Amino acid sequence: MAIKITMPALSPTMEEGNLAKWLVKEGDKVSAGDVIAEIETDKATMEVEAVDEGIVAKLVVPAGTESVKVNALIAVLAEDGEDVAEAAKAASGDAPAAAPKAEAAAPVAATAPAPVAAAPAATPAPAPAAAAPAPAAKGERLFASPLARRVAKDAGVELAAVSGTGPHGRIIRKDVEAAIASGVKAPAKPVASSAAPQIAVSGASDEATLKMFEEGSYELVPHDGMRKTIARRLMESKLTVPHFYLTIDCELDALLALRSQLNAAAPLIKTEKGEVPAYKLSVNDLVIKATALALRDIPEANVSWTDAGMVKHKHADVGVAVSIPGGLITPIVRGAETKALSAISNEMKDLAKRARDRKLKPSEYQGGTTSVSNLGMFGVKDFAAIINPPHATIFAVGAGEQRAVVKNGELAVATVMSVTLSTDHRAVDGALAAELAKVFKNYIENPLGMLV
Repeated sequence: MAIKITMPALSPTMEEGNLAKWLVKEGDKVSAGDVIAEIETDKATMEVEAVDEGIVAKLVVPAGTESVKVNALIAVLAEDGEDVAEAAKAASGDAPAAAPKAEAAAPVAATAPAPVAAAPAATPAPAPAAAAPAPAAKGERLFASPLARRVAKDAGVELAAVSGTGPHGRIIRKDVEAAIASGVKAPAKPVASSAAPQIAVSGASDEATLKMFEEGSYELVPHDGMRKTIARRLMESKLTVPHFYLTIDCELDALLALRSQLNAAAPLIKTEKGEVPAYKLSVNDLVIKATALALRDIPEANVSWTDAGMVKHKHADVGVAVSIPGGLITPIVRGAETKALSAISNEMKDLAKRARDRKLKPSEYQGGTTSVSNLGMFGVKDFAAIINPPHATIFAVGAGEQRAVVKNGELAVATVMSVTLSTDHRAVDGALAAELAKVFKNYIENPLGMLV
């Protein structure tokens, strides 16, 4: 009997993904555990393993197909002794319904980002009205592909006003693009607050913007999935989360001295490159630890806001902003308050490397209870970061620099770092945020407390 391989859910919230690459071809024999494909989400590329053994009878969804729905049929295996052609034929009836994403107007590269809606000049002509069913009546279910829904949402197009040309009147991407070209817009009506933050602007607004620049003086680079996700989440955060900010100055001299002593005391371990220190602490590693311990000491601030109630976390899971090509990602050090500095340092190096290679698992960058964003290495003195929901706080860390300070009534020179705490005022009030910042500052200025 043919074995059906479906699009896996790589995280609890995943609804669709891009089938970036097949690592097998039709006719190949695979065993359980063999890596057969690479799936792209908006921030990571993950490998898919076969759970059964057999011969690849048919690759239903081509490499490079975008927005493949979870549980959609993507390939078929023939069991040992089963006729490969028959297995492929038996499953062929499932292909159109399981892989509607093949509607894309043109092939895309295996690792290409999801395109934004095409400019009006490049969209296909609208289909004749007689060839398409009438729009759905009020309350009637609309049948549209996830990609079509996403393009319509980004462009502000009401799906009920779009005629579908797909199977059984299903609305597909080219139908939405045709509607955009013909000037269809969403009706003017109140929308729920959750839908208020719209990142993408309509095609007409895009066109008006582009007319401000001389033709040939620019290159229009489509947003990839990561950039769209970053834009959407940060806009929603800024519009729906009531931010407030407080800034503290932390003296770093004791921390820098302790860091030097700990690095000098690191034991040597043998590797392929010879003997290397078992760890090499950075200032950011100590900042992560101080953040986690501060939340441990002030548990009322280690929370997330929901309308149903306050989520009080049992551990400090610290997300750390890592810059990667095309955007940023926040891998998470779980239970950082319980981990040694050396463990945090080595874990963070591994997470950062795999983040830049887009090899993180969703569980390694989703969730968390707070974040740290450090721009000190770029010489930035201070800045205010935008909260990354579901977090209620984020620490924005500036550069350590020598400043004049007053000690015991006399001027002195100290290495000082400015840190700005952004807080969700629904979850963390001003006095509580100030208490959290004070505890954080104490750990930074008295770093031996992080070792006990």
